[in-house]
Amino acid sequence: MLAEAEHRQVSVRAETLPLAGPASALAHVSEDAAMRAMIERAVRDPSVDVDKMERLMVMAERSAERRAKTAFASALAVMQPTLPVIDRRGCIEVPKKDNKEGHSTPYAKWEDINDAIRPLLAEHGFALSFRIGQAQDGKITVTGILSHREGHQEETTITLMHDATGSKNSVQAVGSSVSYGKRYTAMALLNITSRAPQDRDDDGQKADPSFWINEEHLGELTAFMDSVGADRDRFLRYFKIDTLAHLPASRFDEAMRLLQNKARR
Repeated sequence: MLAEAEHRQVSVRAETLPLAGPASALAHVSEDAAMRAMIERAVRDPSVDVDKMERLMVMAERSAERRAKTAFASALAVMQPTLPVIDRRGCIEVPKKDNKEGHSTPYAKWEDINDAIRPLLAEHGFALSFRIGQAQDGKITVTGILSHREGHQEETTITLMHDATGSKNSVQAVGSSVSYGKRYTAMALLNITSRAPQDRDDDGQKADPSFWINEEHLGELTAFMDSVGADRDRFLRYFKIDTLAHLPASRFDEAMRLLQNKARR
């Protein structure tokens, strides 16, 4: 019963300390020191068998995991009020902090979001990374991974089609989809608020593949735009979308009429 008794002593010592601020850090240090001392004594004690030793190691690992998860949640709670929001114009608004005035940056593409959040992530001990893969149906998967210096991490994944709009070659199509995936997984992990029309809540309608134009209409629309020399950026702004693949199917006829009018002019 050595492991159980020692663990109860460690827990009692930790619980006598407040769970906030420097005292919380002291509690973690005390618990770590007590756990190490317990394992060292067990190693020197010939009466402690391998099974008990393994239980001690598992106990130490679980304690470290709990501590890392608590540190992650605490740091995220402190950082979140300082994170930028995306306004209705699609611009990034950085809140006022200490003596620094807030400011606004251009349209919230992934590169703009990354520039805004990277200093805050570093300040609070976070790192954001991504894993790119391919689903069985050939679609691209982007997994965002938010890691904290104490060891805990959270991740989320989004699956996307290749964005082949705007006469992109195959490499550019993959790059566009990856950038889109990074934007939305980062926003999900950090709970970044967006009031931009393209990010608005639609009660899950956009999760239905039939909400968007299909590949046949996408190809038709792209070819027509190229043939009449349409300004793609202006077209996307008009429909409040970030890629032609995200044109709602219900607005396809409207888009084609606009291009037909341009062709006649």
